[in-house]
Amino acid sequence: MNPTIFSPFQVGSLTLNNRIVMAPMTRSASPGHVPNQKNIDYYQRRAANDVGLIITEGTCVGHKAANGYPNVPFFSGEQALAGWGKVVEAVHQAGGKIMPQLWHVGGVRKDCLQPDESVPAYSPSGLLSPNTPNGVAMSLNDIAEVQQSFVDAAVAAQKMGFDGVELHGAHGYLLDQFFWDKTNLRDDQYGGDLVQRTRFAAEIIQQIKQQTGSDFPLILRFSQWKLQDYAARLAHSPAELEQFLQPLVEAGVDLFHCSTRRFWEPEFEGSELNLAGWTKKLTGVPCITVGSVGLDGGFVDEEKRGMSAQSNVATEQFAQIETALQAGEYDLFAVGRCLLQDPEWVQKLKGEQFDAMKPYSAESLKTLY
Repeated sequence: MNPTIFSPFQVGSLTLNNRIVMAPMTRSASPGHVPNQKNIDYYQRRAANDVGLIITEGTCVGHKAANGYPNVPFFSGEQALAGWGKVVEAVHQAGGKIMPQLWHVGGVRKDCLQPDESVPAYSPSGLLSPNTPNGVAMSLNDIAEVQQSFVDAAVAAQKMGFDGVELHGAHGYLLDQFFWDKTNLRDDQYGGDLVQRTRFAAEIIQQIKQQTGSDFPLILRFSQWKLQDYAARLAHSPAELEQFLQPLVEAGVDLFHCSTRRFWEPEFEGSELNLAGWTKKLTGVPCITVGSVGLDGGFVDEEKRGMSAQSNVATEQFAQIETALQAGEYDLFAVGRCLLQDPEWVQKLKGEQFDAMKPYSAESLKTLY
C-alpha cells in the first residue's frame, strides 16, 4: 500500500496513527444498556489490530426519550458510564484511540422502551417521517433539556479519557430531523430555511466546545439520505451544501463524518467529488468519507430497504481511496461491515493480504467478536 493511508493525522490535540476509522455500528449487545466485558473485548480487539480511530456504536444521551432500540448502550447513569470507562481503558492499553457516538433517536422512538416505557418520541414537529406522526413536538424547554443532555455526555466523555466525541446528526435521527425540512415544520427559531434548521445542532456544538475546550475534538456525522427515505437530500447543490455547513463550522465542528451509502458515488452532477470531497472543498474542515468501503455492492439492499445479506471484497477501492487521500479530497475513511466481521482487517490491508479478506456476510451481525 502507498503511505498516505498509513500516515499519521492530527485533529486538535489528537494524533491518529493512520487514516482508518471504525464506523459506528449498532450492535444491540448491551443488556440493561450497560457496556459489558464482551463490549470491552470487542473494541479492544480492533484497537490492538491498528484501527486508527474507533467510533463507538450509537450511545444514548441522558434524555428520557433518547433511546429507540433494545439493548443499545446508554451514555448516562453510573453503571453505563462505569462500563464505558472500562472500554476506554482497554482501548488505550491496546494503543488505540476512541470516541463515543452521542445519539438521540428523536421521532424514531417507540413506546415501551427504556428508560421509561411511558415516554413517547420527541422530535421537532412530532413526526417520524413526512406526514407520519409519532410522539410529541418538542417545546423550547424540551429543546434545552435535550441540548443539555448532549453537553453532559460530552463532558463525561472527556472526564473519562475519551479522545473526543461524535454527534450523530445523520440518517433521520433527532439532529437530522431538525436539519430535514420534511420533519422540521417549526415556525420558531429552530425551524425555517436550511440555515435556521441547523440552529439546534449548532447550539449543542457551541455549548460542548465551551465546556470541553478547543483541543477536545468534536465530530459531526451527517447524511443526505435517511432511514425513512433513501432519496432524501438536505442540499441539492454545492451552494446549498455550503449554506448548511457554514453555521456548523462556525459553531466549532473539528471534523465532518460524511455518511453515504456508497462512498464512490459523486454527490452532485458535473464533479466526481463525493459528499466528503465537497464538504472538505467548501469548508476546509477535515472530513471522513464512509459508505460500503471494502464491499463490492453496498451495505444497503435498496430493493428490500434493509441491510445487504452479503458482499464480496472490493480490493480496487483501496487505490481509489489512496489517490483521494493524496489529493486532499478527504482525510480519513471509515470502515463498517468489513471491520465488524474481521478485527484484523487493517493488518491485512497493510500487508496487502487481499486473499485473506473474507466476503461479508450478515451472519457476522449476530455475534459480537
